[in-house]
Amino acid sequence: MSIRLLPLLLLAGCALREPGDFQASATDDATTSAGPPGTSAEPETTSGGGTYPGTFTATTPAEPTTGVGPTSGVPDPTATGSDTTSLFIVEGDQGGIKECDLWTEDCPEGHKCMPYANDGGSAWNATKCVQIVPDPDQFGEPCQAIGSGVSGEDTCDKHLMCWDIDLDTLQGTCTAMCVGSPEAPACEPPNTTCALSGDGVLILCIPNCDPLLQDCPEGDTCISSPNTGEFVCVLDASGEAGQVFDPCEYVNACDPGLICADATLADECDPQVIGCCLPFCDTSLANTCPGQGLECIPWFEEGAAPPGLENVGLCMLPQ
Repeated sequence: MSIRLLPLLLLAGCALREPGDFQASATDDATTSAGPPGTSAEPETTSGGGTYPGTFTATTPAEPTTGVGPTSGVPDPTATGSDTTSLFIVEGDQGGIKECDLWTEDCPEGHKCMPYANDGGSAWNATKCVQIVPDPDQFGEPCQAIGSGVSGEDTCDKHLMCWDIDLDTLQGTCTAMCVGSPEAPACEPPNTTCALSGDGVLILCIPNCDPLLQDCPEGDTCISSPNTGEFVCVLDASGEAGQVFDPCEYVNACDPGLICADATLADECDPQVIGCCLPFCDTSLANTCPGQGLECIPWFEEGAAPPGLENVGLCMLPQ
């Protein structure tokens, strides 16, 4: 199992299951976006112009989640030796941890700004300056997290973060952080999307994907990013569940090709649960949606789909 944080969104109460930072709640205050015609979400256009079948929120949780997915088994920093006495951390004038700005990289020379868990939990919730290791790993190269997956310390160079970490070896891949600003985020690597979460504690460039092709690496699933309208690869946290019409709580807790959506969008879903796994579909093809009365409803409003995603739809009851 690997740690994959990503971003992201809530579909009618479905949060991304990750090591805490992309946790979400249906009652949290955050950006919302309208769904396909007839859904109950209040519309608000995202920067990518996309629309979504449900309401999205993304916040940092009060405490780590448990169960199938990357949160389960995330190394405890207090158990692995990662703590605030590490030689890699820059101390401030008062002996405390020096907070920093991920966008401007305002740390001393030879150091970089990194997200970390400052409370011993599994959610990235703060930033600190850490020393860049000698001969650091570069973008796309294998890397090593130091202490734990949420320690904020790794072997990557400046403005890179060791990502997709194996829980047993703490090895991952150096992934680029976003550039620009919170108001105008961007990514330099091609075919990636800037995924912001946790009030800006994580600013990672995540690979784009096609939900109809599900062209992510093995073990990942393709879901939508709320801050851009693009589709991105995140960890498939479905485990043995996550089949069509299965109940779900996390947006990436469904099998590839499905997404956790509002349970009222299909009669086969249990109306008492938060979410239900529904399949993506191709609006240009004959209706092949399962269930009674489900139709392939366009995911994006007309003219708002990113290039190549014009035919993406979701199987749901017409509203």
